[in-house]
Parts: sequence; C-alpha cells; structure tokens
Amino acid sequence: MDRPPVVLQRADWARTPDLWSGRAEGKALGTDVTVLFFSSEEVGDGPPLHVHPYDEVFILRAGRARFTIGDLVLDAESGQILMAPANMPHKFEVLGPGRFETTDIHLSPEFIQTNLE
Repeated sequence: MDRPPVVLQRADWARTPDLWSGRAEGKALGTDVTVLFFSSEEVGDGPPLHVHPYDEVFILRAGRARFTIGDLVLDAESGQILMAPANMPHKFEVLGPGRFETTDIHLSPEFIQTNLE
C-alpha cells in the first residue's frame, strides 16, 4: 500500500519559535517512531527519572549533560549517541557551559512516560 509523504510545520511540533524544543509523535506522521527535541542552557535542567515502555535513543547534538541510565552514570557530550532500553529508569541533567541539545528517538508511535521522581 502506498502512503503519501507527510510534512509537519514547525508550529506543529515546536514549543518555541527559536529553540529546537518539542516533539513530533509518530502517529501524526503515520509511523512508529516519535522524535523529541530538547534544548536548554540552564545547568541542572532535564527530565526527572522516568521510564518508557519502549527503547529511547539520544543523539547529542551540542553541549554536555550527566546521564543516568539504569546503573550507568555518564558525563556525555556532543557527538555521542546513547540508548536507554525499554523500562530502564533514566534521566539527564544539563552540565553547561552553553546550550545542550539532543534529538531523542522514541521507538513508539506516541510519547509515553512514567515519572519516578
């Protein structure tokens, strides 16, 4: 079955007009992958400890952050790619200096998160 291409405009997924911050859920794109964009210059910023019922891949595009993925604690930086397996608790905190940016790939057509903190 042929499917047409899908185009989302920035206003469809972005939280702000000037930062790469927001998400595009796979169901809006007709696929099984949800993409999140995170951007912050605030040291300590980041999500609380949480889990997803699917794998998550982090592509670090700029800056540094301390990641906790299960028992692993890692000061990660631009250029690295990390993966948190399904149901494994994880979080990150911006270390600075400067902007930290990630593109996060959630292997699910929708964003599902259970916060543990």
